[in-house]
Amino acid sequence: MQDEAAKDSVLARVNVPSDIRRLDLAELNRLAGEIRTQMIDTVSRCGGHLAPSLGTVELTLALHRVFNTPTDKLIWDVGHQAYAHKIITGRKDRFHTLRQKGGISGFPKREESPYDVFNVGHSSTSISAATGIAEARCLKGEDYKIVVVIGDGSMTAGMAYEGLNWAGDRKKDLVIVLNDNEMSISPNVGAMSSYLNRIMTGQTVTKLKSEFKHFLKTIPSIGDQMVRFTRQLEESLKALIVPGALFEELGFNYVGPLEGHRLDHLIKNLENVRKMDGPVLVHVLTRKGKGYPFAEQDPSRFHGIAPFCVETGEAAAKDSAIPTYTQVFGQTMVRLGRANPKVVAITAAMCDGTGLDRFAKEFPDRFYDVGIAEQHGVTFAAGLATEGFIPVVAIYSTFMQRAYDQIIHDVCLQNLPVVLALDRGGFVGDDGPTHHGLFDYAYIRSVPNIIAMAPKDENELQHMLKTATECRSPVSVRYPRGQGVGANMDETPRDIPVGRGEILCDGSDLAIVAIGSTVWPAMAAARKLRQEGIGIRVINARFIKPLDGELLCRTANDLKKIITVEENVLMGGFGSALLELFEQEGIRDVRVRRLGIADEFAAHATQAELRSQYGIDEAGIIQAARQMAAS
Repeated sequence: MQDEAAKDSVLARVNVPSDIRRLDLAELNRLAGEIRTQMIDTVSRCGGHLAPSLGTVELTLALHRVFNTPTDKLIWDVGHQAYAHKIITGRKDRFHTLRQKGGISGFPKREESPYDVFNVGHSSTSISAATGIAEARCLKGEDYKIVVVIGDGSMTAGMAYEGLNWAGDRKKDLVIVLNDNEMSISPNVGAMSSYLNRIMTGQTVTKLKSEFKHFLKTIPSIGDQMVRFTRQLEESLKALIVPGALFEELGFNYVGPLEGHRLDHLIKNLENVRKMDGPVLVHVLTRKGKGYPFAEQDPSRFHGIAPFCVETGEAAAKDSAIPTYTQVFGQTMVRLGRANPKVVAITAAMCDGTGLDRFAKEFPDRFYDVGIAEQHGVTFAAGLATEGFIPVVAIYSTFMQRAYDQIIHDVCLQNLPVVLALDRGGFVGDDGPTHHGLFDYAYIRSVPNIIAMAPKDENELQHMLKTATECRSPVSVRYPRGQGVGANMDETPRDIPVGRGEILCDGSDLAIVAIGSTVWPAMAAARKLRQEGIGIRVINARFIKPLDGELLCRTANDLKKIITVEENVLMGGFGSALLELFEQEGIRDVRVRRLGIADEFAAHATQAELRSQYGIDEAGIIQAARQMAAS
């Protein structure tokens, strides 16, 4: 039976997009179902961005059917939507390795395939990238189509509109597909609407409009006025019957909205769009999670999902007794909000992901989701701070990079009490290099006026948050993804002395100075090394800035050997800060070895695999300490 099913499989016959161009409509619809089955099966075991990719299967097939990829360039924004694209572009046999160490990436990646035109992972980059490719096409005298697929959420970011503005002004041949997966099917979608869209995208109408305008301009005296009047009338009617007036004003021909799960309508309309010149925006309505009921009912949970049971949609069993850092952050924010009405919370389209859902529910008037607009979120917080509020801006470390100028110019330059809560600091695991939060120690500590700290465990996190909201200065609190270490939680958050570290255990051979997620692995290493007769002083630095200069300098003078451990890039990171301190204090007779992330982009793998790879887990710390103790 399995052999018969395999023989009858459409997907078995599809290895590259040219294969789908030979399929009829019935086969294409069967192929869509088979792709969804493979997606659900793989993501149920590996985790991943299921709901967005389920929603774009038909759109992906239609685009690859109509456009001659890879000669025509297809660019995905973020890449959450691109699993079907990966499956039909030569990677179906490796799709089971999705997000696994050594396997294929969860996002488009140029190194993987000629069909992956641009590396993505952060939102709203696609249009700007496409405009650059369009300009290169012109400079090189080449002829091919460029298509962008961008989600409606990514359109909230300012960068998307910068790209739209440029593209509309330059009038380059470019197709932007707006995948709208939040909007309900509007009344103008249906058989009549589909017919009208086909008509409006056809070359006959486009040609007639152009020729009619040319004819009007030839009429002496009043021709230009009539053209302007006709354009005004056309735009007024458009504003009444379609939601595309904004894009038309930006210089795009607007097409849509199209039904995103009707392959016949998508293909017909895209064939017409392919013949159009200049910038075109195609508005497509899709449904997140399409084809898998659990994802359709709860698309937010299935946006980025851990392994789950296909039959029930429930997450794979795991130890839920230990809270995640994100959960502790959320719980602490509620406590702080109850204690101080000046505390407000801000996030960038990640209310649930940052743990602020409980705060939002209890204090709706003090919670702000600014959408995918990190720059705006930080400066918005700065404005609130000037009026006496204490804004806590919860954004993943990797996405906070986008607001670096705002951190410098709008927060720190004015020394405003804005708290930056950097979730997912360090390795995030399977999402890989676009999502690892490995740079914040370096990019935060270089800015004047800011205090930067990282907790050793979930209990210390709540104390740091309490401290941060009372500092009356810019503060960064960085914490990792995933469960805490199982620390006993104090009943009430308390203040931590700013710039003070702590000695967790003492020894006379060498010191390990750790920060954040590396502290408890350092303690575990010290216990094992003690059994070997190597005495280790373990210091929880707590602060990246300001450092506990008194404690660290005393340790350097006492022991002469120090290992620093951080889940961050070494260049400009915590270890570098320690070396700068010793240079500043004239301490030159101390040996320092820094453990952290080399000058490279870390690949995708589990957090444990990556910590082992870079030698910042217990085993790596033990090895480094043995070497230093023996020398």
